[in-house]
Amino acid sequence: MKLTYQTGTATLIQFLVLSLFTLASQVDSIVTTCRKDGSNCISNLITSIILYILVAVALGTIWLIGYSAQQRRSRRLAQLLICVEGLIFLIALLSIKVSLRQNKSILGLGTSFGVAILAVWVIILAFRLMRSGGKRITARPRARRRPVHPNNPDSEL
Repeated sequence: MKLTYQTGTATLIQFLVLSLFTLASQVDSIVTTCRKDGSNCISNLITSIILYILVAVALGTIWLIGYSAQQRRSRRLAQLLICVEGLIFLIALLSIKVSLRQNKSILGLGTSFGVAILAVWVIILAFRLMRSGGKRITARPRARRRPVHPNNPDSEL
C-alpha cells in the first residue's frame, strides 16, 4: 500500500508506535527508579502514568486532525497538522540532543529518533495533501495512452 496523502493512516501508525515507545520508556523509568531509590518509586509511578495519559491524549488529538484532513482533503487541517508535527519534530530534536549529552538510555534515544522520523513522514504526507488543493493525488501524472490499431504497424501490440 502506497501512502500518498493518507494522513489519517500515518497519524494512526504514529499514535500506535509512539504510544508503545512511550509506555516502554515509562516502564523502564519506573523500574530504574524503584531499583535505585525505593522511596521515590510511588511518586515516579504516578508521574509516569499521568505523563503517559497526556502523551496518549495528545497523539490521539493529532490522529483526529490527520484523519479529518484526509477525509475532508482540507488545506487548513493539513496546515495545522504540518505545524503540530513540526513542533513535535523540534521537541524530538531537543530530546535527542539532551539524550546524547547526558548519555541517557538507548530506549529514550531510539524513541526520540522514532518520533522525529514519523513526524517528518506525516509532514511530507500533509504537505502533499495541502498542495493538492482538495483534488485527487496520484503518484505521477498519467499520460493518455494511444489506442492500439491492428492495421497500424507503429502501434504496440
